[in-house]
Amino acid sequence: MTWDSFRTAEHFTMRNARLIDRHRFAHLFQNGPTEPVRQALTAYRNLDGGYGNGLDPDLRGHASQPAAAQIALRHLDELGPIPTTVGLGICRYLSTVSEPDGGLPPVLPNVRYSEAAPWWQHRDDFTADLGLTAHITGHLHKHHISHPWRDLATAWCWKRIDALHWTDPHEAIGICAFLQHAPDRPRAVQAINRLHPMIRAGIDVNPKPCGQRHVHTPLDLADNPSHIARPLFTEAEINRNLDYFENSQRPDGGWDAAWEHWDTAATIEREGMRTIQRLRILRAYGRVAAFLPPPRRDR
Repeated sequence: MTWDSFRTAEHFTMRNARLIDRHRFAHLFQNGPTEPVRQALTAYRNLDGGYGNGLDPDLRGHASQPAAAQIALRHLDELGPIPTTVGLGICRYLSTVSEPDGGLPPVLPNVRYSEAAPWWQHRDDFTADLGLTAHITGHLHKHHISHPWRDLATAWCWKRIDALHWTDPHEAIGICAFLQHAPDRPRAVQAINRLHPMIRAGIDVNPKPCGQRHVHTPLDLADNPSHIARPLFTEAEINRNLDYFENSQRPDGGWDAAWEHWDTAATIEREGMRTIQRLRILRAYGRVAAFLPPPRRDR
């Protein structure tokens, strides 16, 4: 990726992205401090310890939703160790909205009465989602946030993973995030080896431009070379997808959100998030790193 391409992405972010994503860009790629990101993220947090208020661009209501907690944990993970008080607050919230055995639904029934994307607002299934629960639980293990709900959710995830006979890309991304950080390393390696053919079957290793259709690539799972999902794909497949990421950058510097469009503001916000995600992956694989400072770790 050229310096000009990176600068174009910077200009796109500063023109279009939300304040929190502008601060994330500065922290991740310009050695900016973490505190502005933390303060911006705090504005999305509710008194119940969860997150809402449009942190997920497709969930624009005030109320906390589990899907927004997942995004919050991803943002906090970028900054370094997650403060214990914040992590425990998230766990306390999740414990109040999970099923008795620990599984989390992505959204709650109250989403029907708020501004949200049609696929959330018209949802009828509010049962637990393995992809979301696994992703959240993996982050909690990574940052050593201990809580009874985390342990309950861990057992639930293992039970569901052990029983899997098929999976889809969304679920696979969450499972891989869980297996990356699960404390039982031999079990995690055994699980990823068993799931290998199921995961590959749902991933597009030869992505092509396809408008607003969802495309899940190997790099959506293995977002860095040390990820547990990286050995599922060949060197040629990874390089081909890195090329695809570079070539799919738009002339204005951004990347398509690859999401179904339902609201102009949501699409623009998604594009800001996607642009940062693409740049992070390209840097992790050495396509950008030569001219960027490392993120600051001031906590």
